[in-house]
Amino acid sequence: MNRGVMVRLDQGGDPWAARTLALRFLVNLAGLWLADVLVPGIHIADWQSLLAGTAIFAIVNLLLRPLATFVSCCLIVGTFGLFVLVINGLLLELAAWASTQLGLGFSIDGFWSAFFGALVISIVSMLATVFVRTETRRY
Repeated sequence: MNRGVMVRLDQGGDPWAARTLALRFLVNLAGLWLADVLVPGIHIADWQSLLAGTAIFAIVNLLLRPLATFVSCCLIVGTFGLFVLVINGLLLELAAWASTQLGLGFSIDGFWSAFFGALVISIVSMLATVFVRTETRRY
């Protein structure tokens, strides 16, 4: 008997499953594209730069987000979680800097552009979590 649908982006299973990783990549890609469209100061030249920039952003998030969150946990608690937006902006700016160093057409003009771009990406991710419905398994 199915009593409802659980809203989860991670498919309720292995977070390293190929389907889950591909879905997260597509959500980040859509968020980065929308940030390019909406936020002045974020520049993505072409779709290849968008793909590569999204991959670099995913790698930066994978490697540095846990460390940045751990180091700034007191600030996160003290600001009721709002400092996470600053961390997201800094990680996005770092990903853009790495992309520029690699000669890609993905750049960000300054911190505030990165901050609002990270805010757009977070909103897209939140909306994807709400609207992507997966079946739940009951044992």
